[in-house]
Amino acid sequence: MTSTAPEARQGQDAGEPHGEDPASWQQRLRRFGHSPRPGIGLRERLVPPYTRPGVQLWAVLGISPPMAERLVRWSAWGGPLLVALVAGLLRFWNLGSPHALIFDETYYAKDSWALINQGYEGDWPKDIDKLILQDPSKVDIPVDPGYVVHPPVGKWIIGLGEHFFGFTPFGWRFMVAVLGTLSVLMLCRIGRRLFRSTFLGCLAGTLLAVDGLHFVMSRTALLDLVLMFFVLAAFGALLIDRDWARRRLAAALPVDEEGVLRPDAGVAENLRLGWRPWRITAGLMLGLAFATKWNGLYIMVGFGLMTVLWDVGARRTAGAVRPYTAVLKRDLVPAFVSTVPVAILTYLVSWTGWIVTGKGYYRNWAQTDGRGGDWTWLPDWLRSLWHYEYQVYEFHVNLTSGHTYQSNPWSWIVLGRPVSYFWEEQQGCAASATGKCSREVLAIGTPLLWWAACFALAYVLWRWFFRRDWRAGAIACGVAAGWLPWFLYQERTIFLFYAVVFVPFLCLAVTMMIGAMLGPAAGTGTGQELGLGSGDPTGERRRTLGAIGAGVLVLLIIWNFIYFWPIYTGTPIPDGSWRERMWLDTWI
Repeated sequence: MTSTAPEARQGQDAGEPHGEDPASWQQRLRRFGHSPRPGIGLRERLVPPYTRPGVQLWAVLGISPPMAERLVRWSAWGGPLLVALVAGLLRFWNLGSPHALIFDETYYAKDSWALINQGYEGDWPKDIDKLILQDPSKVDIPVDPGYVVHPPVGKWIIGLGEHFFGFTPFGWRFMVAVLGTLSVLMLCRIGRRLFRSTFLGCLAGTLLAVDGLHFVMSRTALLDLVLMFFVLAAFGALLIDRDWARRRLAAALPVDEEGVLRPDAGVAENLRLGWRPWRITAGLMLGLAFATKWNGLYIMVGFGLMTVLWDVGARRTAGAVRPYTAVLKRDLVPAFVSTVPVAILTYLVSWTGWIVTGKGYYRNWAQTDGRGGDWTWLPDWLRSLWHYEYQVYEFHVNLTSGHTYQSNPWSWIVLGRPVSYFWEEQQGCAASATGKCSREVLAIGTPLLWWAACFALAYVLWRWFFRRDWRAGAIACGVAAGWLPWFLYQERTIFLFYAVVFVPFLCLAVTMMIGAMLGPAAGTGTGQELGLGSGDPTGERRRTLGAIGAGVLVLLIIWNFIYFWPIYTGTPIPDGSWRERMWLDTWI
């Protein structure tokens, strides 16, 4: 079993004082068997090392130390790639089924086809769906522009799959499945960097691979999975930037005559961190997220605050007396410039097709209804685009028409009201006692995973508030940025599947809770850092019970995904079996 002790130590650099001697009461408790947690050097606090499996594991498996070293290096990428391969096989299996335009695919599949072929969305006839499914070669792309209410990046991506595989269900779902698979790989690597453990990183990716909502959204041509991909990519880029900046600080700090790294207020407060390419990458990803759906803006704000606080923590750990002032002087302006303008420019570039074709909806508004005014010095295309964006904003905030599957964001975390994308009843089903079989694609998370995430979020918040663990704060930020903004629009028609944006962070929260259940390796003396220490001096009993509990939880989640597989994929099942899976009345 992989030791989680180094991850537990990472919580100390979230604003806790460093370099202090153990409290006197701890010293007095030594006579009663108390073991103070080992001191951690400044270099390890700035850039914690990755967890390595204990030598006992290799001895049990009969693996030599050189081979073990190669396996550890291989697992850093081999493990995530293996998890992603399994996730990809699941997502691409029978991807063209159901052979239908399910739920809002009726908008995005057609808009994407028009966009990829003529640069702007068309005004499609209402009765065109059947002809598209029967013979797409007979379908003409409408020349008249269509009024659409989402930016174009997600549709460009969906259209790329249609360009290569045709105007078919497989074609319009292909690229979304690719991004769903890649997001599992990314989460494995992000979890590895966040927890400093390949095992926990792969566990986070595995949980994402078997989440029902992520799975269904990966097999459906909607925009929210695309948005989730870019949000997760931005988070990963900021995480890499955090490590890069802290390594830069560590390299600049002085070393004493014993070779020990020492804090230095002058270096910590005045060092310019210079060119930070990963932060610019994050700005690009956030721009692509915003250019897919507008709620990417809220996530950009949340991540911006998070990364500024990371810089404060880094400079404080390096010895800054006034870390907030230092960040204000040295980091705030570069952080803003490398993200916000990059994101805005990316958003504008995403409208290139609408701009250059000159035929999109409202494209010539500035030359007709918008003539005159105080802003005529701006390019006509920019004024037309601004007017279009304002009209779209008015549409979104006033979208209050009822829908059968709408839900309140309060109910999302417990899966109160999922969305049925596809339903079909089949008569003459020999496998059913009633002669009826049901086919459904239900956009619902794996229930046991989401319900475990309720407890995991409580643990994450506790660890953030009371243990000042930056990792818990980062996970909480990802959930909050994707979830809380919807509480501002509770009168609007909104759906559970919007929550796919923060599903990766729920998986990270559950992974962090499972890491706490596992606890540190026996003899490390760090059990209390996870808040789950026991009276067992060796920790063996506590770790064994934790491993059993964690293993049972993960296996139950995987079983739950397998159990709901038919209603994730539209597989025909007897009507009674379908009803058995409707655990709550609100799922029907």
